[in-house]
Amino acid sequence: MSRERGLRVWAPGRVNLIGEHTDYSGGLVLPVAIQYGITLDVAEQGGGEVRLRSEGFGPAVSFAADGSGAPGKGWVRYAHAVAGELHALGRPPVGLAGTLASTLPAGAGLSSSAALEVAVALALGAVAGWELEPLALADACRRAEHRAVGAPVGILDQAASLLGRVDRALLLDCGTLEHRYVPVPHGVALVVVGSGVEHRHETSGYATRRAELEAGVPRRVRHVRTENERVLAFAAAFERGDLAQAGDLLLRSHASLRDDYEVSTPEVDALVEDAVAAGAYGARIVGGGFGGSVLALTDDARAASLAAEVAERYRRRGFGGGETLVARASRGAGISRSANENA
Repeated sequence: MSRERGLRVWAPGRVNLIGEHTDYSGGLVLPVAIQYGITLDVAEQGGGEVRLRSEGFGPAVSFAADGSGAPGKGWVRYAHAVAGELHALGRPPVGLAGTLASTLPAGAGLSSSAALEVAVALALGAVAGWELEPLALADACRRAEHRAVGAPVGILDQAASLLGRVDRALLLDCGTLEHRYVPVPHGVALVVVGSGVEHRHETSGYATRRAELEAGVPRRVRHVRTENERVLAFAAAFERGDLAQAGDLLLRSHASLRDDYEVSTPEVDALVEDAVAAGAYGARIVGGGFGGSVLALTDDARAASLAAEVAERYRRRGFGGGETLVARASRGAGISRSANENA
């Protein structure tokens, strides 16, 4: 491998404001990229092998730059599958050595797996002098997740990571891939509270729900139809700064995900109740469901106190979890030169 001035790749997680379980049916979503994500520092470029070590992910790993060979276990499956998908699209099999670091809590429904896929994909493209336009790259990463763990995900998570903008939400039609940006009202805070129930696409009922939707199960279809309507209404509410209406739409979304799509849990339902009791405009489950986190919409001036109150209420119920973070709409994935020269 050659030693050159290193590359630093950033790929954020996301909070999907509204539009859950709609992407894989070609529906509407409204995510924001957030300030938490994954950094991949590339120290060496070249050769035919990818070598990655991590801070918090587990032992160092290596695999062929063309994605051939056994995928391994754990998080490396995602990186290995990305290499395979990009090779199938014509990326030269150029390797790299780098270090991963994450500020995203795993299993919280904030798309840590998609952020990892995007970071690896951008790095692999950069060292090979090869690139795809953002939505084509997002789709390759989506296919990689399916290849890695069998999760039939839509394009939402990867598109949000790649297309995120500061103070903007991404209104994306997952059927046509048409998109536009919706301003996030000034003074809005997005409080995310973890349920303590870890979400994983591959071991939850995610694939079952998708199959039921494709089979035309009435309640599943009703959720998607009404959720698409809520996405448009929420975007309009944000554009006019109507946070009360936006909060009500979050609560309606949660009720539909709980009752029609049946992806909530008692812990998550309790968190939504606690957020409303603490004064949030509204709240709902975020991510694929079956655990994960709740999004609460509030004012920036109240974010810290509301987060603390929701966590305290939740813990008084005897549940674990209750970890909080305040997210903001932030920049999407990108590549820069790292600060340090590599000898």
